[in-house]
Amino acid sequence: MNRVFTVALVGLALVACSERAESRQFGETASAAQVADQISRSRRTAITRAVEIATPAVVSVNVTGVQQVRYRDPFAGLNDPFFEYFFGRNRSRIIEREIHSVGSGFVVSDDGYIVTNHHVVRYATKIVLAFPDGTKRDGRIVGIDEVTDIALIKVESDEPLPHLELATNQPPIVGEWVIALGNPFGLFEASEPSVTVGVVSAVGRDFQPTDQASYRDMIQTDAAINQGNSGGPLVNALGQVIGVNTFIYSRGGGSDGIGFAVPSDKVSRIIEELRINGEVDRSIYTGLVVKTVSQRVAMALDLPDTRGVLVDKVDPDSPAEEAGFEPYDVIVAINGDATPDINTARLLLKEFRPGERIELTVVRNGDSEKLSMKLGRQS
Repeated sequence: MNRVFTVALVGLALVACSERAESRQFGETASAAQVADQISRSRRTAITRAVEIATPAVVSVNVTGVQQVRYRDPFAGLNDPFFEYFFGRNRSRIIEREIHSVGSGFVVSDDGYIVTNHHVVRYATKIVLAFPDGTKRDGRIVGIDEVTDIALIKVESDEPLPHLELATNQPPIVGEWVIALGNPFGLFEASEPSVTVGVVSAVGRDFQPTDQASYRDMIQTDAAINQGNSGGPLVNALGQVIGVNTFIYSRGGGSDGIGFAVPSDKVSRIIEELRINGEVDRSIYTGLVVKTVSQRVAMALDLPDTRGVLVDKVDPDSPAEEAGFEPYDVIVAINGDATPDINTARLLLKEFRPGERIELTVVRNGDSEKLSMKLGRQS
């Protein structure tokens, strides 16, 4: 009887040990699965989620266009009577050449409106938009704005298109994560866009205006932007567009981590005007006739230098007269932005629309004054 009882106890002990071993093995297996799951979840960050949101709405913009270039005969400077007899004196002429270029863009509405840069589609005669899912659609230009370098394109689709939201109520924060998406160098047409990550390096960056464009209040980022990225979105960690990638500063032609984007609040205003009117209304009227400040004028008005814009005449019954302008006033700033010359002043004024009120800083009789002017409209 004792022997049977002993055998039973040993059996129970073996079963208990076996159950503990199985439990421990199951626990180890569960822990490994949990670790793998935690690692998998840790790979999915705010950046990856933002990329998932943005990717379906980013497109490659393929442009075929015609560019006019001036051709000058290499023999034009020889003054050879033989050539002049047969070909004439002026042997330079304008010729047209077909060009092909690639940029980026992104969809901003489910009915097919797409934003890109003006310089991407500047010479376009045909535009084809390549989507990440491999589909291609012809696009037409709705409107362009050279001043802000923004263009609006429209494609037709039977189904609503994935689109991105412009972050107009949340200004970018210096130091926050940002993602640049696009098609660098036109390498990956009709495929998912390339992604580069960086931070907002600075905001409110201004550049000297060109003949047509005024790059003001730009967002600076160290996210790599290369040729072909122009027109693509710069998005925040929420997947919202904070800017349109526009150009880079580079010594060697590649990305040096200094890229610039047009801020979304400006883009939103421009594309709404382009969508409704096909153009941006800059038919403002001030009633000012201005001149460059020469050295002689600077000395006569006791100015420290020639920076500024000299008021030569003021039209009667004009916005300028109503604002209190007088001849020999020197305009040195518009809404706080310096106006060192006439070209800068003109491009600054293009930021505004008829009916808006602006503040101009003038120097009069050696004193600085501020004048408020409501812009009129040219007939």
